[in-house]
Amino acid sequence: MASIAYWRAGLGFALLAVATATAAAADKPDIAKLKAGPVVVVSKRITAFKRFGTEQPLAKVTFRGGLELSSPSPFFGGWSALLLDDAAQNFVAISDAGEWLTGSLIYDGIHPAGVQNVRLGPLLESDGRPIKRSRNRDAESAALASGGLQRGSVLIGFEGNPRITRYQLSPDVISPSGGNLTLPPAAKTMRPNQGFEALTVLRGGPFKGSTLAFSERLFDLRRNHTGWLWTGDGPRTVHLKNIGDYDIADISSLDDGTLFVLERRFRWTEGLKVRLRRVAPEDLAPDQTSEGEILLEADLNDQIDNMEGLSVTRLETGEILITMISDDNFNHLLQRTLLLQFVTKESRQAKARPSH
Repeated sequence: MASIAYWRAGLGFALLAVATATAAAADKPDIAKLKAGPVVVVSKRITAFKRFGTEQPLAKVTFRGGLELSSPSPFFGGWSALLLDDAAQNFVAISDAGEWLTGSLIYDGIHPAGVQNVRLGPLLESDGRPIKRSRNRDAESAALASGGLQRGSVLIGFEGNPRITRYQLSPDVISPSGGNLTLPPAAKTMRPNQGFEALTVLRGGPFKGSTLAFSERLFDLRRNHTGWLWTGDGPRTVHLKNIGDYDIADISSLDDGTLFVLERRFRWTEGLKVRLRRVAPEDLAPDQTSEGEILLEADLNDQIDNMEGLSVTRLETGEILITMISDDNFNHLLQRTLLLQFVTKESRQAKARPSH
């Protein structure tokens, strides 16, 4: 049976490699005539995290369950950012085709069981029309800046034409409301397809209220990841230690300033891998390099796909709920839209010290 599992995993690596290599902006839907409205989304429950082989307990997180999402709509896909409210029910997802998706999660006890009240629509320009140019639609990250998911302000990071734009949330539309954040000069060195992949507004800690953003892959002289923290003095450089040449996929923060980092890596010889790190609030500071604690590592033997969106929520039980969503590159034949949930306990272990 093990040989069958490895063969299947190898086949999965090959298929995902083809999907990754062939996915292009031209394959994304044209949203020029897309109108906001309800959309049918079908969900299939995932009850075990191990896809091939025997299910084993995870060391630092517990798998709560997941959903494989699909829709007859040609506009459904590419979900690259995820926001979840404090009750872990209402959600907003952002697509790299310049679209938004809103709705609420249904639970069977503590396990995700489906979605309801789902709406889909285009991200708009200042003239109220969908974003016109395809390179301007490549939204990859989002962060709630104020208010809530029903009515609030959200920052959206774009990759193709790098920028961070403020939008207004309402039940029926997401529209631009306040221009762009001032970018650091070093942001010009980001490659067009490796722009603002990860974005959060810190909800607590020494830099409460500050925006934090990372490029997907921008290295410093020591080959560590580069990002920026917008303080009262403007954007300041921060770094995250590069462990194993993973790319940064997304970040999310808790109310005490704890940072969670979603990473991924693809190699032809090993396929796709996904990793989750936790960084303590005191380890994050301008001009320093944080390392954090690895909570989860997974590959295509597990129920993963191209995981790109991350949201963390503190539950009433004190547990931390971790929710991820995948970008299927609109390649519905070879890839899947997955929504996965894990929980972990609060950690007060010795934290990795930041280094200059």
